[in-house]
Amino acid sequence: MAHPPALPIELRRIPTNGIAANVAIAGAGPAIVLLHGFPHTWRVWSEIIGPLAEHHRVIAPDLRGFGASTRAPDGYDAGTLAADIAGILDALGESTANVVAIDAGTPVAVLLALRHPERVRRLVVMEAVLGELAGAEDFLAGGPPWWFGFHAVPGLAETVLLGHEARYIEWFLTTGTGRRGVRSEIRDAFAAAYTGADALRCAFSYYRALPTSARQLDLAVAGNRLTTPTLAIGAHPVGDTLERQLRPFTDDLVGQLIPDCGHIIPLDRPRELLDLMMPFLATG
Repeated sequence: MAHPPALPIELRRIPTNGIAANVAIAGAGPAIVLLHGFPHTWRVWSEIIGPLAEHHRVIAPDLRGFGASTRAPDGYDAGTLAADIAGILDALGESTANVVAIDAGTPVAVLLALRHPERVRRLVVMEAVLGELAGAEDFLAGGPPWWFGFHAVPGLAETVLLGHEARYIEWFLTTGTGRRGVRSEIRDAFAAAYTGADALRCAFSYYRALPTSARQLDLAVAGNRLTTPTLAIGAHPVGDTLERQLRPFTDDLVGQLIPDCGHIIPLDRPRELLDLMMPFLATG
C-alpha cells in the first residue's frame, strides 16, 4: 500500500515571552504541540511528525535555550517555559491544542494544562518525573539519575564537557534507544545543537531550575485538579512512575507501557507510540 508523500516541514522563528523560538510546523488541522526533552531538539519527533501532520497542524518548538531558539540568560523553570509555549500558540492563532511531551518537556506540558486548562484539549506525556510529587518514591529510591546532580552545579558540566559534547550526547542517545540506535543525521543534529559552552549552559540551566519547577508544580496541584484528558506512556527506565504521580490529581487518566522500548520513545518505537496516541487524540 502506497504511503502519501511526506508533508513539508517549515521552520519559523516566532517571538514569544521575550525570546525567539525556533519552531517546526507541518500539516493542517487541529493543532498539536510536541515538546522535547534533553538532549533533544524538535527533531526527536522526526519519525512521527509526518503521520501526525496528515490530520493535524504539528507545532514542534525548540524549547528556550535549546536547538536554534534564543539562548536566554534565564527562564528555564517549567512555568516560564509553559508561558513560552502559550505565546507560540498565540502567535500562530491557535486558541487550543493537543500537547505531547517527553522528558524535560513533560513538566512544562503538565503545568500548561494546570494553569490554562482551556487551552489544552488532550495531553500525552511520557518518560518523566514530576518534581517531588508523590508516586516516584520507588523510582527515586536510589536517588535521582547521576546526571541530575552533575548538571545542577553551576559551571561544572560545561567545563568538563567542552570539546567532548558529541561523545556525551551519543551516550544518552545510545542508552535511550538501545540496540536500535538513532539515525546518523538526527544524532549529528543533536550533537551540533549541544556543542559549545553557551549551548551547554542553556541545557543545564533547565536542571538548575528544577527546584523552582518543583515548587511551581506543588502550588499548581494544591487544591486543583488536572481536568484535561491525559495519556501517560512509560518505557524503560521510568515505567509507570509518571502515571502514579499523575493519578492523585488527574480526572481522566490512561496509563500505557511500551515493552522493549528505551527512554527516547519517539525515536525508539515511533510506530508503537503512534498506535497509542492516534486513537487517544481522535476521541477528543
